[in-house]
Amino acid sequence: MTGVDDAPRPEPVRRVLFLPAELWPRILMPILIGALSLGAWEWAVRANEVPVYILPPPSVIWAALLRDWPSLSVSLGITLQITFAALIVAAAAGLALAVLFAQSKWVELSLFPYAVVLQVTPIVAIAPLIIIWVDDIRLALLICAWIVAFFPILSNTTLGLNSVDHNLVDLFRLYRATRFQTLIFLRLPAAMPYFLSGLRISGGLALIGAIVAEFVAGTGGRASGLAYRILEAGYQLQIPRMFAALFLICLTGIAIFLALGLVQHLALRRWHESAMRKEG
Repeated sequence: MTGVDDAPRPEPVRRVLFLPAELWPRILMPILIGALSLGAWEWAVRANEVPVYILPPPSVIWAALLRDWPSLSVSLGITLQITFAALIVAAAAGLALAVLFAQSKWVELSLFPYAVVLQVTPIVAIAPLIIIWVDDIRLALLICAWIVAFFPILSNTTLGLNSVDHNLVDLFRLYRATRFQTLIFLRLPAAMPYFLSGLRISGGLALIGAIVAEFVAGTGGRASGLAYRILEAGYQLQIPRMFAALFLICLTGIAIFLALGLVQHLALRRWHESAMRKEG
């Protein structure tokens, strides 16, 4: 006798150290490539007796990172404050403006070209002007980072809001849903993957914008970001310290990208095709 109990059940996901087994190659392979690259770097520098002030080996950079961690950690905190503040403002402004674009095609046609102009203008060219015009240096750095991070969220979210299935839109009209109801229950959920994708891109761009603005500002003192520490180390020919600061910037960018990727996965894994495939 056949019944519901005879239906095939999905096989349980095999886990290793609390993680799915299929996830471990994606973690271990980049680590392996990174370790081999660092080992080759260490060997090449020492074998060719390259001076430390030209190219320090990874072991010397690590020692400099540990030695200068008190000052570098403070600078890292300053850079992260600017980065996350710019990302939050960019997410809020990009989402709000994209919703406005979705409600009025004339507004989108009028304002979107200026958003493109803002995006294609090199931040290094306008950062000096912003720093001159704005008295507060922190606010000036925030504006520079926001300019870089704003456009991907705006463009992706606008695309998502305009890519809703027309059949579903007609269904909402058939049931006499208001524009607000259509926005809340149809357009915004459909645009969420696009918004999160833009947010993931903008996370790294906000960090880049903060670093570039710090380079242009060149502010010194204890409350300075990592960019100034790089400039300071270059002026003093402390090349290992410069590489240590660069390492922190790269590690921070990777961490931001992975964290936002995790947020995207957790938000979409129950219902969106792109995230459900990763679990299958």
